[in-house]
Amino acid sequence: KNKLLKISGESISGDELLSDSFPYTEIENGILWEVQGKWTTLGSVDVNIGANPSAEGDGEDEGVDDQSVKVVDIVDTFRLQEQPPFDKKLFIAHVKKYIKNLTPKLTEEEQAVFKKHVEGAIKYLLPKLSDLQFFVGEGMHEDSSLVFAYYKDGATNPTFLYFAHGLKEVKC
Repeated sequence: KNKLLKISGESISGDELLSDSFPYTEIENGILWEVQGKWTTLGSVDVNIGANPSAEGDGEDEGVDDQSVKVVDIVDTFRLQEQPPFDKKLFIAHVKKYIKNLTPKLTEEEQAVFKKHVEGAIKYLLPKLSDLQFFVGEGMHEDSSLVFAYYKDGATNPTFLYFAHGLKEVKC
């Protein structure tokens, strides 16, 4: 069930990774947030500069190429930086370090929930490892929250996964 939160989804490293304009679903006991991304086209805008093409030539666009580019909305909006894929050993090492860095930043109550359920979330991610894309925030901080993306069974748009406890709510 979705909660309506005013979040800026800033990671503990200070990078903005998510906002409340992207609805999320809590999974794995609230440890992970699942967010639907969408492919979108940028830059394919017709700009009428008031020139009369018939007066300036034969009406053909002479060497003007369309600067449109397809991007995933979440990656583009938050300027996420894709990382090389992780194998199981690297992934486990990174997640252990991340948990160690994150835990002291949580309240006692959050720590209890996080410690109780984080292993289940990792077990949820491990079988998907070869299908995951890995992203960090724009600042590319070493201890930054990883954002995971993958395509669910035949989906054309990616699903993003966030460690919920690695995001902090920022009033906008």
